[in-house]
Amino acid sequence: MSQFSLTPTELADFQRNGYAGPFTLYEPEEMADRWRQERLKLLDRSNAVYQDTEAISQGTNISNYDRHLDNAFLAEHIARPEIVHRVASILGNDVICWRSEFFPKYAGDEGTDWHQADTFANAGGEPQIVWDEDREYGGTITVWTAFTEASTETACLQFIPGTHRQMFYDETKGMHYDPDANRSKTKNGVARGFFGYDYRQLQIDPDWSPDESKAVSMEMRAGQFIVFWSTLMHASHGHAGKTQEMRLGFASRYVPASVHVYPGLSEIHEYGGRISLENFGCVLVSGEDKFGRNRLLSHTTTGVPIGKS
Repeated sequence: MSQFSLTPTELADFQRNGYAGPFTLYEPEEMADRWRQERLKLLDRSNAVYQDTEAISQGTNISNYDRHLDNAFLAEHIARPEIVHRVASILGNDVICWRSEFFPKYAGDEGTDWHQADTFANAGGEPQIVWDEDREYGGTITVWTAFTEASTETACLQFIPGTHRQMFYDETKGMHYDPDANRSKTKNGVARGFFGYDYRQLQIDPDWSPDESKAVSMEMRAGQFIVFWSTLMHASHGHAGKTQEMRLGFASRYVPASVHVYPGLSEIHEYGGRISLENFGCVLVSGEDKFGRNRLLSHTTTGVPIGKS
């Protein structure tokens, strides 16, 4: 067993609930100091792998994808043993990181609607990850790190435990992007949305709705992370605006090295923008790549080694 692997009890709980944690990676003061330094560096996109001006100028979500491929701190973060050992205890030893992205919530922002992700075709219509094993569903292991404090007042995550083994959405249906559309409303009247999409368009049963009575709120201190299946029903509270401090989460996503990433795709089209995959590559963070299905990067665009040491 590796130093930070999930214990048998933690693994059994994860298999039942679909998530594990929170775990502490940085102390709050350390996280605040590191983010204070890195947020200014990230404003410089000259070395980012995605340079599409349309996506960037429109401020679409895909403009913040994969900054671990040019930022040294994020490159180190996605391969931290505290994260990788736990992920490998779920997925097996041969693991790649295929994506990272930021999730900010500002004062007054609505909550993120309930959703699941299997192939991540939900926004663009084309599968972005494909498992070739005989599995009922695929998905990715998401490691969501709180770069700032995340509470119920500042838009922390919510999970519905045990929902990771059944898909309630059909990603092949596709969704219509309209950032100016009316916000969706849950049964209790809480404003929720999904970055310009109405996730309810993917429901297999149009009359179904998530059982929010079973939802748990995942409050985290800055520097803590949670590990969960992307197929787990998850959402977030809204930012109540009682503080003007932004809530910021950083998600890194992992799959076995056998999974096909962006099969047959040269671009990603979603959230009202598009980016070229010409400079994209996955990062091997554990074990070996015995399959050769995905382009792997060993260094960031600035020459910093990335991945397993």
